[in-house]
Amino acid sequence: MSSGYTTSSQLGTNFSTPVAIFILKQTLITPPGLILAHCRSCARCVWTLVRDFSYNIFQACLYFAAVLQAVACGIQYLASVFLVETPNFVCGVPGNITDVLYGNLTGSSLEDILPEFKSKSRPLVVRTDEGDQWELGRCHSALRLDPKGFTYDFDGNKTMRACDKNFIYDHSEVYQSIVTDWDLVCEREWLAKLCQPTFMLGVLIGALVFGDIADRVGRVRIMMFTSLCQFVLGVSVAFSGNYYIFIVLRFLLAMVSSGYLVVVFVYVTEFTGIKVRTWTSMHVHAAFAVGIMVVALTGYLVRVWWIYQIILSTCTSPFLLFCWKFPETPFYLIAKGRYKEAETLLETIARFNGLDYRLKVEDLLEPENGKALLDGGEERPPQPEKKLSILDLFGSWRMAGRTCTVWAIWFIGSLGYYVFSLGSVNLGGNQYINLFLAGAVEIPSYLVGCFAMDRIGRKRTCAPALLLAGVACMLIIAVPADIEILAIALCMTGKFAIAIAFGLIYLYSCELYPTIVRSLAVGSGSMMCRVGSVVAPFCVYLADVWVYLPQLIVGILAFIIGVLTLLLPETLGKPLTTTLEEAEALGCEPSQKNSALGHKDAEDGVEMK
Repeated sequence: MSSGYTTSSQLGTNFSTPVAIFILKQTLITPPGLILAHCRSCARCVWTLVRDFSYNIFQACLYFAAVLQAVACGIQYLASVFLVETPNFVCGVPGNITDVLYGNLTGSSLEDILPEFKSKSRPLVVRTDEGDQWELGRCHSALRLDPKGFTYDFDGNKTMRACDKNFIYDHSEVYQSIVTDWDLVCEREWLAKLCQPTFMLGVLIGALVFGDIADRVGRVRIMMFTSLCQFVLGVSVAFSGNYYIFIVLRFLLAMVSSGYLVVVFVYVTEFTGIKVRTWTSMHVHAAFAVGIMVVALTGYLVRVWWIYQIILSTCTSPFLLFCWKFPETPFYLIAKGRYKEAETLLETIARFNGLDYRLKVEDLLEPENGKALLDGGEERPPQPEKKLSILDLFGSWRMAGRTCTVWAIWFIGSLGYYVFSLGSVNLGGNQYINLFLAGAVEIPSYLVGCFAMDRIGRKRTCAPALLLAGVACMLIIAVPADIEILAIALCMTGKFAIAIAFGLIYLYSCELYPTIVRSLAVGSGSMMCRVGSVVAPFCVYLADVWVYLPQLIVGILAFIIGVLTLLLPETLGKPLTTTLEEAEALGCEPSQKNSALGHKDAEDGVEMK
């Protein structure tokens, strides 16, 4: 073996391939300024190396460690389901209650009857130890004047009174939440409803801010910062002294949770090869779904909100013990001109994976530029970079149309997901089991999505999924109200289809945009996703106008966006692009067979640009 080269006997091929090309192909990019035309003669060899290298131990360990923290993101996103849960409640009364009436039900305390109380029905009637009789509603009470006996019906005069922050809560399901602690009911109910939109606003801002910063300062620094902040802010939320501190801390927690989730998708994509890129990307979503199930399980076992919050925030804390050892991707280092760091990292990866070779920085560059880089033993300062912004995603008509379609997929994925989820509350049964199943149903959808994406392509998976979700919405509208099982099945079908499109779009966005704006593209797409999640509750409120109006809106949008998705280029089997020009050219070259049967032909056609 000569210096800087790995022979065919070591790599199991019939070619002698430069190690630098081998490593660069593993990261699936061509760094700016490199001319690697000599690689074209051994393109199939390089592809084979990538395919085998993708399964090595270093990348696998790094992947599972990074994905562990995605569980924490799923936890924090859904934690508010039980943090702001509003139990049954009525106005409190002066004195001790001795008798309670509610229709045909009788009891000696409110705890006996309150679980059966319906807010829109007739009031509770109670009698105190002083002989006073009260009619109790949720936000008002009425004192009966001169009652003749203790009966449920009363036709005499009453004195209406406001509750004045004196409420009695049903603790059979929720022992303590922020609603019961801070009386976020009646005229203060809007404060409780503001918690989730505020969190999603933080997610929206965090996705854009951290996606942009990651392209400037690196993926690992952002992952370390956001992971640490997730733990600190998550625990701090449990000790917030009042509602306003709680909202601020949750807003910041949302920003860092969103920031990690956006950057980790880019990170694992840049560390994995084409053959496993689909699975590694989609399984980040599976980790998020596991977080949802953890929330359901913890909520069932712990009914005190601040203990519940501490447990959720600490369950992934072991990640903090090793995240500081994460390396930056060779992809990013080379793109930024940090060649010596890239050399050190690539040699570390090789040793960890059992490959014996030595790599020189010159092997990463054109022969005529390699020596110049190391003159005096110092790296040449990187050339001034063009400042890129979100406007670069609209640099041409082709890129503008692509960006609008991708953003629309992000939007409808989130909107449909939450509309289907919120609509599932009418399924009945235990709320904790329902939430657990809502997370569990996503896992098979990602498995199906992975198989389909690798066999028929990203576009041919995403578009039918959106069309299926649209058809499911239409069919729900047509189902008679008395056939609940069919409505439930269609609701799960719609969520299953939306989850496929929603999980796919992260990877699809990474592959549709070049290195220099990839994190920004994913971050801005995630921002549109959060816009959809903020709009979703308001869409559900339209059920007051017509019960099926939310499903109709989602169905129409999903169908239209599904048709537009057919206009996007296919990226299955294509290397990641580096420049905007390369990204814009996607879909213009002659199509190649990317199915399982034609995968070998695709291998022959792949080459470094």
